[in-house]
Amino acid sequence: MLKKCLAALIAFCLLAASFPAYAEEMERSAREELIDAIIETGHHLFTATNGKLQRAQKAGDIYVCKNFTVHVFRENASGFRMAAYPDAALRVPNNLPAEQCKPHAYGYCWEDVAAEDGNPFYIAAQFLYDSSETKQENMERAIEFMKQVQRGDYFQMSAEYYYGVGAHSAIMIADYDPDSNTVRWMDSNMVGEKRDGVRYGKVQFDAVKDISWWADAFCKKKRGATIYRLRDDIVRASETSEPHE
Repeated sequence: MLKKCLAALIAFCLLAASFPAYAEEMERSAREELIDAIIETGHHLFTATNGKLQRAQKAGDIYVCKNFTVHVFRENASGFRMAAYPDAALRVPNNLPAEQCKPHAYGYCWEDVAAEDGNPFYIAAQFLYDSSETKQENMERAIEFMKQVQRGDYFQMSAEYYYGVGAHSAIMIADYDPDSNTVRWMDSNMVGEKRDGVRYGKVQFDAVKDISWWADAFCKKKRGATIYRLRDDIVRASETSEPHE
């Protein structure tokens, strides 16, 4: 009898030990799965390139900053949909053309693509430099803007900073950390160089900077930045009524 009780107790303990991980897996939403997959793909490219610069010159080069963010999305998006628009394949909108960005500089935002046309992102926060305010007032707004960062956010900016002047795209891989006042991200071609007129860029993963560094990059006249966030109604394509490729 004692042996049976001990066996039952051991079995119960083993089951209890495995339950938290099982419950966590069960509670993991499709949206979280997509974000995890995007970040994992970025990490894979970071590992595969091993710190070596990659060509980031031509329109089809995946190591151009915008192309990198689109590539890691496309690699995983086919398995997901929006519950409200299950027939729409998910996609990342293009940057808004320079002419349409005026009076601001190119690169601070995307084209305004409707959700029903496959855009699963919405604007979570946006900063545009306001010349009617002081530099300090603008910087205070830029700092507050950066505090809105969440894991999985797509970050688009028009900047003037150490690494260059112009548009840059990145993906945030963690929520803003108020204790260290930092954000963590992955990207490509923020760091790079030209060789014989051809641009080469480096893949970064788990890069960390104080939010004031980011704010200073785009808190300039005519510059700005936008945080794009995945909608809450991301579902697995297999859970929609119609089969998808």
